[in-house]
Amino acid sequence: MADAEAGQPGEKPASLKTVVAASSAGTTFEWYDFFVFGSLTGVISRTFFTGLPETAALAAALALFGAGFLFRPLGALVFGRIGDQAGRKGAFLATVLLMGGATLAIGLLPSYTQAGLIGPILLILMRILQGFALGGEYGGAAIYVAEHAPSNRRGFATSWIQSSAAFGLFGALIVILLSRLAVGPEAFEAWGWRIPFLFSGVLLAISVWMRLKLSESPEFERLKAEGKQSKAPFKEAFGEWPNLRLVLIALVAIMFAQGAVWYTAFFYVQTFMERFLRAPPETINLLMLAAVAASAFLYVFFGWLSDRVGRKTVMLFGMTLMLVAYFPGFHLLAQTLNPALAEAEARTPVVVIADPADCKLQFDPVGRGSFLSSCDIAKSTLANAGISYTNQAGAPGQAALVRVGEQTIPSASAAGLAPEASKAVKASVEARIKAALTSAGYPEKADPERMNLLGAFGVLLVFTIAATALYGPIAACLVELFPTKVRYTALSLPYHIGTGWVGGFVPFTAFAIVTATGQLYSGLWYPFAFTAISVVVCLLLLPETRGKRLDT
Repeated sequence: MADAEAGQPGEKPASLKTVVAASSAGTTFEWYDFFVFGSLTGVISRTFFTGLPETAALAAALALFGAGFLFRPLGALVFGRIGDQAGRKGAFLATVLLMGGATLAIGLLPSYTQAGLIGPILLILMRILQGFALGGEYGGAAIYVAEHAPSNRRGFATSWIQSSAAFGLFGALIVILLSRLAVGPEAFEAWGWRIPFLFSGVLLAISVWMRLKLSESPEFERLKAEGKQSKAPFKEAFGEWPNLRLVLIALVAIMFAQGAVWYTAFFYVQTFMERFLRAPPETINLLMLAAVAASAFLYVFFGWLSDRVGRKTVMLFGMTLMLVAYFPGFHLLAQTLNPALAEAEARTPVVVIADPADCKLQFDPVGRGSFLSSCDIAKSTLANAGISYTNQAGAPGQAALVRVGEQTIPSASAAGLAPEASKAVKASVEARIKAALTSAGYPEKADPERMNLLGAFGVLLVFTIAATALYGPIAACLVELFPTKVRYTALSLPYHIGTGWVGGFVPFTAFAIVTATGQLYSGLWYPFAFTAISVVVCLLLLPETRGKRLDT
């Protein structure tokens, strides 16, 4: 290959630094755009889903966060084809324009109270455009850097693309925090949440300017000069078994775990701390800022380490560490951020005794469920309060009972009643259950005086180490896994299925499992299962790619 591949004297370090800086900066700004939405799901649920109950509104916002990921594989296919046929540079210049424009538009959308359903519909459309754009971004940036880098520094060079996710998330969190502090909590809820979205307009201008200065990848230029660029990327990437086999291995051995681990460590954990542990948003922001700041350096460290000990070894360490840490880590978060809740659950467990036929699934993302039976009202109250409970079958036809230690609170049915009467019945049951919880020592929210923030950060740091060890070497590994002529298409699809469909739906699916079972930690089985599958398949089937030439 050219000097960049072999690391010979013709390769200029300054050239590689420019490539890494421009690619990483543009990707950082795109991640910023995408993560602003994920970090503001609570505010967005109250702004665009005003007509839904509290739990349903949050679930709808989480589902919308996942919807952006749903369209990432489509973007991967479209921009992957462009990148393999027309060039890397043009593909990821288009993605940054699309992403920045959609994010800027979200900051200008009317709320539900201002325009009714028009607001949520436009929000869904912008979210889809965000996901579509991001589907083409990562592959282009990772490939562009890798195809410029010497083989013995490829892990280190591409790890800066991984760290761009940290800088993007860090930027999103810091802009949100500063906006919240500048305008105050009430104004932020009303209109201040738009500031982080509008700020993306500045980032968009910088991104376009930087990417216009880049030239085409040397590997693609070589293919183009030889007339060997792919004429049918989809057929060659997915219709030929050797390439398809690599796509499937990349998906199951790496990307299943990547999606599950990364989005649990940096997104579901935020939902868990806010929704179930009732920690203050400002505290959560500060903890996440500290974890994300640490991650920016860890990506680069583990990318560098993979140049020395191998991609597979480092990635296996990351996914195995997270597999071990899922359940103990989240239990420790409860003990450090809301010890009163952990103590109350251990001392005075809550049990719902009800006729199973009287109970519906306690999850309603579209807001159509009424939850008016005695069982529904009891479980809805507990789910909204973030309280774990166990289920016990009651006698057929018997009204549900909520047992809090020695106290037994009878629920009541509001089915068939007029709206006002139904509302009164639900309010009465909720008041009695909440009074029993309070008397049993269940806190309404976390007590800042009892928080062990250092301990909570320690837990988040373990999650961060696991996520960065897995993610740091991924770009180099994926680029080295696939042949040049179909690299953009073949790499992008498994990456975005893993991060988009497995990872993007971690907050939504885990929250659904928790509200369905009543157990705060049951949602972790979703990421745990995907991570466990990847550990086995990675160990058995993933080849080591460190040092592989890209022109073979």
